[in-house]
Amino acid sequence: MTWNNNVEITDALVREHGLSTQEYDLCLKILDRTPTLTELGIFSVMWSEHCSYKSSKKHLKTLPTTAPWVIHGPGENAGVIDIGDNQAIIFKMESHNHPSYIEPYQGAATGVGGILRDVFTMGARPIANMNALRFGSPNHPKTRHLLSGVVEGIGGYGNCVGVPTVGGETNFHPAYDGNILVNAMTVGLADQDKIFLSAAAGIGNPVIYVGSKTGRDGIHGATMASAEFTEDTEEKRPTVQVGDPFTEKLLIEACLELMSTDMVVAIQDMGAAGLTSSSVEMASGGGVGFDFNLDMVPQREEGMTPYEMMLSESQERMLIVLKPGRENEAKAIFDKWDLDFAVIGKITDSGNLTLTFKGEVVADIPTQPLADNSPEYDRPWVKPQPKPFLDTDDIAAPPDMKQALLTMIGSPHLCSRDWIWQQYDMQVMADTIQKPGGDAAVVRVHGTDKAIAISTDCTPRYCYADPVEGGKQAVAETWRNITAVGATPLAITDCLNFGNPERPEIMGQFVGCIEGMREACNILDYPVVSGNVSLYNETNGTGIHPTPAIGGVGLFDDYSKMVTIAPQAEGEILLLIGETKGHLGASLYLEIMEGREEGAPPPVDLEVEKKNGNFVRTQIGAGNIAACHDISDGGLYVALAEMAMAANIGMTVTIDNGRVPLHAYAFGEDQGRYILSVPAEKAEAIMSAADDSISIQIIGKVGGDAFKINGITGISLSELLNAHQGWMEEYMGLE
Repeated sequence: MTWNNNVEITDALVREHGLSTQEYDLCLKILDRTPTLTELGIFSVMWSEHCSYKSSKKHLKTLPTTAPWVIHGPGENAGVIDIGDNQAIIFKMESHNHPSYIEPYQGAATGVGGILRDVFTMGARPIANMNALRFGSPNHPKTRHLLSGVVEGIGGYGNCVGVPTVGGETNFHPAYDGNILVNAMTVGLADQDKIFLSAAAGIGNPVIYVGSKTGRDGIHGATMASAEFTEDTEEKRPTVQVGDPFTEKLLIEACLELMSTDMVVAIQDMGAAGLTSSSVEMASGGGVGFDFNLDMVPQREEGMTPYEMMLSESQERMLIVLKPGRENEAKAIFDKWDLDFAVIGKITDSGNLTLTFKGEVVADIPTQPLADNSPEYDRPWVKPQPKPFLDTDDIAAPPDMKQALLTMIGSPHLCSRDWIWQQYDMQVMADTIQKPGGDAAVVRVHGTDKAIAISTDCTPRYCYADPVEGGKQAVAETWRNITAVGATPLAITDCLNFGNPERPEIMGQFVGCIEGMREACNILDYPVVSGNVSLYNETNGTGIHPTPAIGGVGLFDDYSKMVTIAPQAEGEILLLIGETKGHLGASLYLEIMEGREEGAPPPVDLEVEKKNGNFVRTQIGAGNIAACHDISDGGLYVALAEMAMAANIGMTVTIDNGRVPLHAYAFGEDQGRYILSVPAEKAEAIMSAADDSISIQIIGKVGGDAFKINGITGISLSELLNAHQGWMEEYMGLE
C-alpha cells in the first residue's frame, strides 16, 4: 500500500477495515477529527473481534478467575499460578484457526510461536507445548493436506525451538470442513519474584524493539481472524504470518537473560496486530503515552509505510520498556544473540500513541479510550433447544460385539494418534515423564520432586447437542484426566471457538457453554486464569460445532506417585468407579455404528464428579493404584481396550449390566467414571474406603494374551493393536 497521509477516508474504506458505522462514529468522537489512514488501521485491528473481545467480554466476566493459588488471572499475557517454593506456572491457550486453513504449515507454526511468546514474555521458560486440533471429514478433499501441514508446522516449530510437545487431541467432523481449528497451548516455569507484566511506567523511559525485522507478512491478520470465510478464502494467504523457530529460540534466551537483570520495566510480545496491540496495551495499561519514530523500526522490506509497520504481524518480535541509561547493556545482550535491537521511542505523559515518520506526525491517538472504549456488545441470543433424550431401546445392538469394538477403536475418532505424536519431540529438555497416549501429559519441574500434569479437552458433539452440559463436560474432562494420573487440578485456560456471534443461535451456544463452564469451575474449584476467544469460525454461513477447548493444569508434589493407563502386572484387579446407565445419546457408538448424530449428551453431575475424582486421587496418592484411566469417548469397553493395548497385556472382565442393554453398558458415555487396576492385595481395602456415595465394583482381572469381556469370547492383543493402529497410517499413506 502506498503511503499517503492525506488519503480520503470513505465509507467504503471504513467498511473495508471491518468497522461498523457506530464504531467509526466512536473513532471520530475519540479523535475529534477524521483519522489518518494509519489511525484507521489501528482502530480497525484494536477493535477487531480478535483483539477486543467485543462480543464475548460481557459473558467472560462471569467466569470464576480467583483462588488462593492464582497469582495473575485473565488480563495479562498468560495466567499465573503458585506451585510453592517461590515457583509459578504460567500458561495459556490460543487459536490460529483461519491462518492454518489458508496456509496449514505456517499457520500452525506461527500459532505455536505466538503462544510461546505469551508465556516467556512474563519471565517463564517454556517447558511444554500442547494442542487441540479439529479437522473436517476424512473424506473431504482438503482434510489430509490440512492434517499433514498442521502437524508438520507444529512439530517443525516446537522441535526447532527446543520445547517438548507432550500431547493434545485431534478430532474429525464435517462441521470443520471449511474451517479447521488449531489451538495451541504453552506451559512455562518462572520464579515468583521474577514475573514480568506489560504495563508501561516511567515518563521518559526508552521503548525498545527487539527480535526480527518487520515485514509485510500478516498485515490485517487480526481482522482476517475476525471474519467468516467465503469463496475468496485462498486470496487471504498474504495475511498469514511466516515463522522462524530458530530466531524464536534466540529471542527466548535473550529475553530471559535480560530478565535476569534489573533493567526491565515492562515487556510485551508483538502478537495479533503486532506493534499496534503491544504498544497500545502497554501504554494504556500504565496510563501513559508512547512517542515512536517509525524510521527507527527495523524493516526487512523496502519502502514500508507507517500503516504496514503498525499492522504487520511479522513474528519473533518484542517491545520492552527499559530503565533509563541501560540501553547499551541491554543492546549487548541482543547483539550476542544476533537479534535486532532498536530504541524506537519513549514514554510520555501525553496519554497518546504518537507516531512520526519522515518528520511527519502520522498518528496521534489517545491510548486509554482506544483500549477502554472498545465496543462491548450484548449480542441477541436464543437458548438452543437441547436435543431430546434417547432411550437405549431405540438404539440397535450390534450384530457382533467383537466387531463393534474393533470398528470403534479403528475409526478415525478413536484410532491411535501415533503418526501425529511421532512427529513431535516429546523428550527435549529431558523432563517429560508421561508422553501422549494417556489421560494427561506429565512434565517434571526440573531439579525438584514436583511435576505438572496437562490436559486439553472438549467434546464438541456434546456442546452442539446441549451447550450447557457440553461446557460442563469440557471442564470436567480435563479435571478428570489430571486426576487420573494422580495430580491435583489447579486451573484452566480456554480457547473458545464458535461461529458468527451476530447470529442469535450461535451466540446462544456461546452463552450456554459459558454457563456450563462457570458451574463446573465453581464446583470443582478450578478457576479460569487465561484464555482466548475465536469467533466467526464459519464458511458461507455454516458454523463449526461450538468448541470451547479447555487446557487444564495440575500439580504433583511428588511425581513418583504418578500412574499411567497401563496395568503393571498380571493378577491386578480391575475396579469400576462411577455409575453406568448406558447413555448413548450424542455418543460415538451412535455415530460410528448407526450413522446417527442425535440425542442429549450424558449429564454431568458435578458433585458426583468431585467425589469420585477426589477418592481416586487419594487412592493414587496412597500408592494403592497401579493404573487408572478415565472413561470418556467410546465408553467402558473402549477404555478397557486402551488399557490392555497400553500394557500389551490381556484382561478377563465380567460385568453385571443388570437391566442396561449390554451394548449401552459397553459403549455408553456416562460421565464421572474411572477404571482402576490395583494389586490384588489392595482391592478389598480400596472397596472398603469408598463410602456409600461412591459407586465401586470389581469387574475383572489383568492377565493372559487376550481381551475377554461380556459378549466377546476373546480378541487377541494383536487384533486390537492392528485395528487401532491401521486407520491413520493407511490414511496418511504409510501402508
